[in-house]
Amino acid sequence: MSSSSWFFALRLCSPLLLVGLLCSQLGLRVGVQALQTATCSRWVTPSGEGLFQEGDVVIGGLFSLYLKPPAVDNDFTQQPHYKPCTGLGNLPLQYIYAMVFAVEEINHSATLLPGVKLGYHIRDSCALPPWAMQAALSLVGGDSGSCNSTARPEYSAAEGVRERRGEQTVSLIIGGSSSITAQILSRMLGPLAVSYTASCPCLSNRIKFPNFFRTMPSDIYQARAFAQLSIRFHWTWIGAVVANNDYGLVAIKVFQEQTQGAGVCLAFVETLQRENIVSDARRAALTIQASTAKVILIFTWYTDVRELFLQLAKINVTDRQFLASEAWSTSGDLLQDPVTSKVASGVLGVAIRSSAIPGFEHFLRSLNPSARPDDEFLRGFWEKIFGCSPGATRLSNNTSSRPPQKDMLLQKESLPLCSGTESLQGVQNHFTDITQLRVTYNVYLAVYAAAHALHSLLSCPDRESSPGNHSSRCSTPKYIKPIELLQHLNTLNFTTPQGEMFYFQEGDTPAKYDLINWQNTPEGSLRLVLIGRVDGFDLHLNESAIQWSTGSNQVPTSVCSESCPPGTRKATRKGEAVCCFDCIQCAEGEVSNQTDSLHCERCPYEFWSNAEQTACIPRQLDFLSFNETLGITLTTAAVSGAAVTTAVFLVFLYYRQTPMVRANNSELSFLLLLSLKLCFLCSLVFIGRPSVWSCRFQQAAFGISFVLCVSCLQVKTIVVLAAFRSARPGAGALMKWFGPGQQRGSVCLFSFIQVFICIVWLLLSPPVPQVDLEIPGLKVTLECAMASVVGFALVLGYIGLLACTSLLLAFLARKLPDNFNEAKLITFSMLIFCAVWISFIPAYVSSPGKYAVAVEIFAILASSYGLLFCIFAPKCFIILLRPEKNTKKHLMAR
Repeated sequence: MSSSSWFFALRLCSPLLLVGLLCSQLGLRVGVQALQTATCSRWVTPSGEGLFQEGDVVIGGLFSLYLKPPAVDNDFTQQPHYKPCTGLGNLPLQYIYAMVFAVEEINHSATLLPGVKLGYHIRDSCALPPWAMQAALSLVGGDSGSCNSTARPEYSAAEGVRERRGEQTVSLIIGGSSSITAQILSRMLGPLAVSYTASCPCLSNRIKFPNFFRTMPSDIYQARAFAQLSIRFHWTWIGAVVANNDYGLVAIKVFQEQTQGAGVCLAFVETLQRENIVSDARRAALTIQASTAKVILIFTWYTDVRELFLQLAKINVTDRQFLASEAWSTSGDLLQDPVTSKVASGVLGVAIRSSAIPGFEHFLRSLNPSARPDDEFLRGFWEKIFGCSPGATRLSNNTSSRPPQKDMLLQKESLPLCSGTESLQGVQNHFTDITQLRVTYNVYLAVYAAAHALHSLLSCPDRESSPGNHSSRCSTPKYIKPIELLQHLNTLNFTTPQGEMFYFQEGDTPAKYDLINWQNTPEGSLRLVLIGRVDGFDLHLNESAIQWSTGSNQVPTSVCSESCPPGTRKATRKGEAVCCFDCIQCAEGEVSNQTDSLHCERCPYEFWSNAEQTACIPRQLDFLSFNETLGITLTTAAVSGAAVTTAVFLVFLYYRQTPMVRANNSELSFLLLLSLKLCFLCSLVFIGRPSVWSCRFQQAAFGISFVLCVSCLQVKTIVVLAAFRSARPGAGALMKWFGPGQQRGSVCLFSFIQVFICIVWLLLSPPVPQVDLEIPGLKVTLECAMASVVGFALVLGYIGLLACTSLLLAFLARKLPDNFNEAKLITFSMLIFCAVWISFIPAYVSSPGKYAVAVEIFAILASSYGLLFCIFAPKCFIILLRPEKNTKKHLMAR
């Protein structure tokens, strides 16, 4: 409709200020001169049909009775050519008679508005906001054709009450039926509006809409209910299909705000536009099919949902769990549609709360046009249900009294005549169905709220005591100011006939919803089952009564990624929603004991993670024991070495008088064998649980045993060199310095130095048993920690010094002319000894825990075996297997 059409449509018999306000609210600009010169005439209603009852106080009613608008919009610049709306809705008609029933119930009450008759003026808005505005203005300003507000028109006898009834204006309107209409009414009109279905959260703004009230909760509460359901059932990946208006967009915004931080993500948000519903529904259906989200939230009108379900059925998408907003959760048309049964079984929805109205069913079924001859709405319903025209003769006799638009009723196709007394007792449709009174009950509450506010306003304590002086302090039915009625609505608090406490909170009613479930019946159809309630922010749900889309009681799963079990952590995927993630196993020594943990916690030093990385358990002490394979192997090697050494000792002892044993000082050979045996046995001290004394003894035994062994070799080498040097002329006195006493003294001196180092080391900073917590693993090593590395380095350094000296001396004596030169054997043995201990250092440093101990034991055994076999194996070979070579002559031969 053009702007000029809007302007001329708003030509009212009212002050220019009101017209200017209306035009400014509609975004229109108009010249003042045009307003002054415009002919003053009433803006008549788009349809002459209405339902009227006069009373001391009249309240207005605005309903969307006809759902199909006219084919061509009215041209408001000229005299309107009325093309009435069609498609009479049974449910909206029930809403109308709920208002009528409530008014009649109030008029029969002895306690509510006593002595005051309540009337009503009810109009149809045709579900169009402009027509709703037009009808509302007619209720506020009256329907008289003249705009002279000071003169009362004369009425002919033919016009009667039907024309006079339009003159009484209203101070409160029950309506409108949509949030858009409610916003228009609240902004444009001074009288109050109590809506029964407007749910936009924007209407809760008392600054913008101070004169608006509603018995329908704000959409915020149902959006919060869906958020609570999503969190409760662990649906973290949800798709959304919403209407492309405030109803859908605001609801999905509230849903996102309520689920923020709770791990719930929207996989997609598809919008539906009424003008492009087929293409939008097809696009949304393909998105649902492609998405991994199994739960779909739908916030839109039921006609849009019907088209969406049709598109889903075409592509065979039947495994989604739908969440239904109140706009379609109780739609009978959807429940009875076979396509819905195929696609949308198990729907979980929020519905306007339902309540019974005692006596309402009897009232509805007792209605008939014969008892209500002026009821045009009931006449149209009768023609629709019974296919006949009640009271057609009466209409034909009163055509002169009919407004122009009602001539259309006589021009339509003739219907059979009927008396209008037919009964509705056997009629079953939405109009007579009172099993679930939802919006109907909201209308009923709105009328009672208006009545109680009027009762409070008109109740004046001193009205009867001073009847002529109450006008300044008390309101009367003929003079009700909307501002006064507003105050009483704001403080309203009463108990409904059903025993429910009712009041307004800043114009809103306390949020109460039903939670319903679409369940299959044995006949294959769907039925509504009440499974819980929403009371404000509290959700009461009977989970065991729910039948899900899977056809069972098993809650469907809708996640982008499966939950990370304990022992893992969530790692978000780059560029994707936070609900899409990978599960990463916690590292060793770290645990997570919760599902979907964001981080893994490191265990304390005394603890380590179990195999599943779900708990920290005390670390197990680990050391080189005699029971494990490595300990058994090393023990066997040490005992075997000691046994072999003992056997060699016995052989030498038995053959001590032979030249082979006596050569190079047999006493040093026996001392060497004894020291080698100690070297083998000292390795056993390293095996087993470390203690204070074992830690001190093992390093001292190791250091002293090897110094004794190497000292014997060094003295033997020196003796060999001295013996051959003394054979030269002038060097005879050399052997005096290397006699048996000097040899024993030298060995004792070299050994005493190591003993002194060990004593100082053990006294100042001895090794102590200590748990090495730095090494990762469940098993923590109990080892002898070197409190002083310097002491250990001195012990090894001194052994190394003696070994290098012995190697050098033996290397110098290797080419002496004896047939059996022991210096060669010492050279080979010391080469092995040095090689072992040189490789020992890096191996020892890099080995963790008990393996460092094993490396040291291996070095002890390897060097001991090297010395034993290199020095004594050739001698034992000659003594035992080649006795003919065990002679002085052979040994001295060159």
